[in-house]
Amino acid sequence: MTDGHLLEVENLHATAGGGEVVRGVDLTVRSGEVHVIMGPNGSGKSTLAHALMGRPGTTVTEGSVRLDGVELVGLPAWRRARAGLFLALQQPIEVPGVLLDATMAEALAPLGAGPPDRGALSDRLRQEAAAIGFDERFLSRALNVDLSGGERKRNEVLQLGVLRPPFCVLDEIDSGLDVDAVRAVARRIESATGEWGLGVVAVTHFHRLLRELRADHVHVLVAGKVVASGGPELAEELEHTGYAAYASPT
Repeated sequence: MTDGHLLEVENLHATAGGGEVVRGVDLTVRSGEVHVIMGPNGSGKSTLAHALMGRPGTTVTEGSVRLDGVELVGLPAWRRARAGLFLALQQPIEVPGVLLDATMAEALAPLGAGPPDRGALSDRLRQEAAAIGFDERFLSRALNVDLSGGERKRNEVLQLGVLRPPFCVLDEIDSGLDVDAVRAVARRIESATGEWGLGVVAVTHFHRLLRELRADHVHVLVAGKVVASGGPELAEELEHTGYAAYASPT
């Protein structure tokens, strides 16, 4: 495990679609920790994920996002990625004409002394594909072209395994996946928390993800605010009771 990486989110406010959606979120994520964000539809979970990564269409209006002391707010998404933050999209898009291995080579080049060895990269892609049950035939396709929704999600996790960033934000990585795929994806992310100390912020609706990906902290987001935090037992509670007990904050 790598030492000492820290992601600090302080009093984060963000707008999307013309209105304020995230209203003062605080999070501290350390290497190897898994923080799970749960909440009802429309509570701001995906907007929070997009605000962390700087996705266009989401604007941070107040607060701070720091990775190892480096302020990310105001930086474009590619600069945040280079700083060590990875976003797995809820709906990964097709990128015709751009091959997966070429994408990974371009992403890895700034992190080393130069372009990665293509043979080593090919081996790494195959290893990650095998770990999550991603068909090797897809490795030679343009990025996500003609893949099912579930295969696109596996592709996101494959890229995570190749790039090995200090932190990742998972925006409903389990949606659209069958039981076996959820298990494979969750196990790979769980193993990464020990393998290189990956810190995780996982947005999800479903407790099933946490059967393999062990949460250190669970946060309930309602109307853009964290209204409750706890351990894995909080996710168990929500599985049975839902969010009715957590009134929208004033």
